[in-house]
Amino acid sequence: MELQSLLLEMGEQRSTSSLFRLIVNRLFQFDEVSLVRIWLVKKGDICSSCLMLKECQQSHRCLHLVASAGRSVVNKDEDWSRLDGKFSRFPMGCRKVGHIAASGQPVIVKSVPEDSKWIIDKGWAKREGINGFAGHPMQFHGEVLGVLAVFTKTQITQPVLNELNIITNHSATALANARAFEKIEELTKQLKNENKYLREELSEVSLHGEFVGHSAALQRIIQQIDLVAPTEANVLIQGESGTGKELVARELHRRSNRSSKPLIKVNCASIPKELFASEFFGHAKGAFTGAHTYREGKFGAANNGTLFLDEVGEIPLELQAQLLRVLQEGEYERVGEEKVRKVNARIIAASNRDLLKEVKADRFREDLYFRSTYFLSLSRRFGSAKRTLSLWLITFCNVHSSV
Repeated sequence: MELQSLLLEMGEQRSTSSLFRLIVNRLFQFDEVSLVRIWLVKKGDICSSCLMLKECQQSHRCLHLVASAGRSVVNKDEDWSRLDGKFSRFPMGCRKVGHIAASGQPVIVKSVPEDSKWIIDKGWAKREGINGFAGHPMQFHGEVLGVLAVFTKTQITQPVLNELNIITNHSATALANARAFEKIEELTKQLKNENKYLREELSEVSLHGEFVGHSAALQRIIQQIDLVAPTEANVLIQGESGTGKELVARELHRRSNRSSKPLIKVNCASIPKELFASEFFGHAKGAFTGAHTYREGKFGAANNGTLFLDEVGEIPLELQAQLLRVLQEGEYERVGEEKVRKVNARIIAASNRDLLKEVKADRFREDLYFRSTYFLSLSRRFGSAKRTLSLWLITFCNVHSSV
């Protein structure tokens, strides 16, 4: 079970450092193990000061000690987890560790007293009671990635070798996976940094939010948005189709105190008359034929945020009273429910109609019209040579204003 548990944990690691620590620490928990070490094949970095420089045949690559766990039985204060000792580097092909990496073949010393040709410091092995050594290449798709080495207090038996071979094979696969995750993490950070850089670049071009330009007219629009956005006032945006009403609405929300909450958009012109109440206020399960589940409604979704009513002038006159109640009382009921629900949503409405004319023609409720504290008017002008767009912002404070 211990072996199975280790293999499962190895597959769950998302970084090479955590993988190496897991392997050496878990293997060192076995009573017969004195020292566990992992070396990885990397670029040569300390060639001029390497103790094995004279034995090195290819300075561009060598083995780097990346993990170590063990304890001396002679000197309890000696730290065998250090990675900067005299064996922190092994040239490829040099000594037993370098030979394993270069040849791709394991080196097994079942009994050190009987076969010590691969042991560099025989005196150390004798003092520490080292009786066995096993070094396995960590290979993935035919490439040697590193070496896993174990020094044991007992002579190494075949069952132990079999388990070490399994662990080494899995460690190579786990290493490849961990490197892939690290690469993904690196690319993710790179993308985030690039995204941040591009946003900063865009912010230098963009005067405010999604507005790009330097004209005096646009400056006036932005000044008015700066004035209105931080307030809790409801806003009515009027202008022809294509003048950027939704753009203004998004910017009002972005610069408001509700910017961290949702901006819910409703195209009033696309809602069938019979579904108006359900769309805006939601419905209970079974409220009508086809109501198989409950529906929250746009007002519920926009609670504590902003509700953008696009083409508000298209709401039928007989249904405008329902909308007015929510604006006046901050209350509504779902279709099929008697429970009164409270809502705190800022309303930004937009229309391509002149709603004041609609009021005079009895096609839009006057009281609903004046529930908008601020009126933003957008108009389009056409030049003689080519079509250009000018946005004008006019602010009206009226006697019905709550501000």
